[in-house]
Amino acid sequence: EAIATWQAGQLVAMPTETVYGLGADACNDEAVAAIFARKGRPQFNPLIVHVANQPMAASYVQFNEKALALAEAFWPGPLTLVLPRTSDCPVSLLASAGGDTLGVRMPAHPVAQALLQAFGRGVAAPSANRSGRISPTCAAHVREEFADNPPFIIEGDAASIGLESTVIGLASDSAVLLRPGSITQQEIEAVIGPVELAHAQSAITSPGMLASHYAPSHRLRLNVSEVREGEVLLAFGDDVPQGVQQVLNLSPAGDLKQAAARLFAYMRQADTLAETGIAVMPIPMEGIGVAINDRLRRAAAKK
Repeated sequence: EAIATWQAGQLVAMPTETVYGLGADACNDEAVAAIFARKGRPQFNPLIVHVANQPMAASYVQFNEKALALAEAFWPGPLTLVLPRTSDCPVSLLASAGGDTLGVRMPAHPVAQALLQAFGRGVAAPSANRSGRISPTCAAHVREEFADNPPFIIEGDAASIGLESTVIGLASDSAVLLRPGSITQQEIEAVIGPVELAHAQSAITSPGMLASHYAPSHRLRLNVSEVREGEVLLAFGDDVPQGVQQVLNLSPAGDLKQAAARLFAYMRQADTLAETGIAVMPIPMEGIGVAINDRLRRAAAKK
């Protein structure tokens, strides 16, 4: 039924190991446009195309040595490669936001893999939420997000990673970290050597580069040591301030992977419970903590 829905140019929400994606046939202009319309997504913000295998990706983008090495090391998995489109790339230009590059990823989730194999074409799939809002990590989040007009939803388990994929730009001789994720800069550099960081003024060549993103409806304060009246605390570790009325602990044991997996679900819950805002304890800037802090910083940015 999901395959027939895609073939008809409609949207399917599917589980992946990162977050739930809102997918459509990447080679159908109207289907890709429907993603932007359903999400209310700015059309200068490109999409990631999910593929079943590397040959499929190679029909869409031009691989270089670094891209081949990263695909060998991390695919299938939570890594997106932004590469030049092939001369005959059939993917809608809207998925590239009109640019000359395209982000491709081979997801590791068995349900996503089965769907992509059966469909036989790339699926453009940003996170299955309204633009700028908190990403969904389970099917229930997708139903809540689009309660007035839900897409076809494939039920699956909660996302095991809970953060969107790491995105690496490889369209030039240098490699650029466009969005941090669970595969860290250090892990990537161990495979291909030095990786540059995207500048704040960089052109938007991948998702997750907007200053304000992943945002709850309530104000979010970072690196707090005290909680204000009416705020819900997103805690980390066992040293939680005393007397706080509402606490959601991302990881009492201080486990960054556990915190990443819970981040978006707890942000959604805190947004529901909060009266005035959400306060967040400091998260270490190491390993996947870099990606967690990236999402929190964008969630706290002025809209």
